[in-house]
Amino acid sequence: MSRRRIVFWCAVAVMVLAGAFVAVQIGSAVHNARIYGELQEQATASEQPSGLEDIPAEPAPQPYVSPIDFAQLWDINEDIYAWIEIPGMDISYPIVQHPTDDEYYLHYTIEGNRGLPGSIYTEPSVNSKDFSDFNTVIYGHHAKGGLMFSNLVKYRDYSVLEENRAIVIYTPDAEYHYKIFAAELFGNEYIPYYYPCDTEASRQEYLDALAGVRDMNSYFLDDVEVTPDSHIITLSTCTGVSANRTTNRYLVVAVLEDLLPAGEGAQE
Repeated sequence: MSRRRIVFWCAVAVMVLAGAFVAVQIGSAVHNARIYGELQEQATASEQPSGLEDIPAEPAPQPYVSPIDFAQLWDINEDIYAWIEIPGMDISYPIVQHPTDDEYYLHYTIEGNRGLPGSIYTEPSVNSKDFSDFNTVIYGHHAKGGLMFSNLVKYRDYSVLEENRAIVIYTPDAEYHYKIFAAELFGNEYIPYYYPCDTEASRQEYLDALAGVRDMNSYFLDDVEVTPDSHIITLSTCTGVSANRTTNRYLVVAVLEDLLPAGEGAQE
């Protein structure tokens, strides 16, 4: 067979294959268009009732379901009432509160074992368990190996603070979303005693004290509104011994921005 004939039949074969490819693409496009068209027809048909009797009733609001299995946690310890999570900071723990003893969980784990790392806890004489107080103080040890609240001191790096300002607290009935506005090396004073929440003046005094900290690794951010009428949480952990031989606290403070399901206390 001559070279010219070979070239001719090769050209014919290419044309046939090209035509088949185009036909397949067109068929696929038509098929997809038909599928989308059918979906659109179904959607619009459901949105165009023929009469009032055809309008479906609005579905009843579904009750909040916590992503945390509290029933399973209560098999371990009935004092567990919430769960705190700071995404990106490897902090995700149950929160406990002893019925009567403020310091019990300073010394005991949630399994009832005495010693470190203790527990993440609040004090029954100071805070309720529904986070309705102006300032819920949550304590945790600065334990070795990144446990408990030891990772809070990473907020001394401003870039870490910028990227990890969200705190979520889960309870059986609600979900609280907070935004951090302060991360500071504070004194060793007992916050509920020195800054009680019973008056607007004392609540403002605590906010002023936070704003007044002057330290290269402490930050107070004013891009969120915080007032004496807000609901805030203070995460408190030990940070070691300072030059004047007093034990200081490292505080991370956040304000409630959203509450699910919506209810009293959520910031508009």
